[in-house]
This record gives sequence, C-alpha cells and structure tokens, in this order.
Amino acid sequence: MPQMIFVNLPVKDLETTKSFFGKLGFSFNPQFSDENTACLVISDTIFAMLLTEPRFKEFTKKEIADASKSTEVILALSAESREKVDELVDTALASGGSPANEPIDHGFMYGRSFQDPNHHIWEVMWMDPSAVEGRQG
Repeated sequence: MPQMIFVNLPVKDLETTKSFFGKLGFSFNPQFSDENTACLVISDTIFAMLLTEPRFKEFTKKEIADASKSTEVILALSAESREKVDELVDTALASGGSPANEPIDHGFMYGRSFQDPNHHIWEVMWMDPSAVEGRQG
C-alpha cells in the first residue's frame, strides 16, 4: 500500500470551505466526513482533513494560528501544465479565494498561489519534466 498523507487544516466555516474546494473540482470522501470534518480528496494518496476549529482544537494543546495574520503552512500542489496552474488558480480567485504571492516563472518552472477562504496558502506549480530529468542525474 502506498504511503498516504492527511493534512489537517482548521476552518472557520466548513460549508463555505467545502463549496470553495468543490468549485475547484475537488471531491470529498464521505466515509471520513461529518458535520465537523470534510475529507478533501486531492489524489489517491493525498487528503486534506478540513476540521472546524473546535474539532481541530481536540487534536492539539496549542493555540490555533490565525492564518489571516501568520503563515502556519504553505501547501504546494503539482500541476500537469502551465495552463492547468492558471486554470486552478484563476478558478480559486473567482470562487472566493484571494491572491497570496507573486507568480513564479523560471521558464522550466511556473507557479502561482492563492489563499483559500480560511487564509491557508496553496501554491500550484508546474515543472518541465525534461528539467526534472536533467537535475536527477
């Protein structure tokens, strides 16, 4: 079985957050979702557990970071092309997300970012496969 990752993120309004990611084309696994949690399916092995703040607080003794004032995490997603980067980020911005950082364009690598409705930063990156192959040897 391949290793999986479940990133846990606190959210202020679960329904708004689910609606936002639904507009981006993501689905949710109902088996791991309830009125306080939504399991966002990013790929077969990557999931984001969107937890209401009270539910998230059950898993930590620390205070929950206010993502509108500080950065607690930057989530980076790969994209299969420059066009897919633009498509996802443009859709995020049109669906209630906000800009995060300036675009990155190094020719062989291109990325843009956005903040979701809870101010979590998401970077969407494309890298030319031939550039990756050349760097591994």
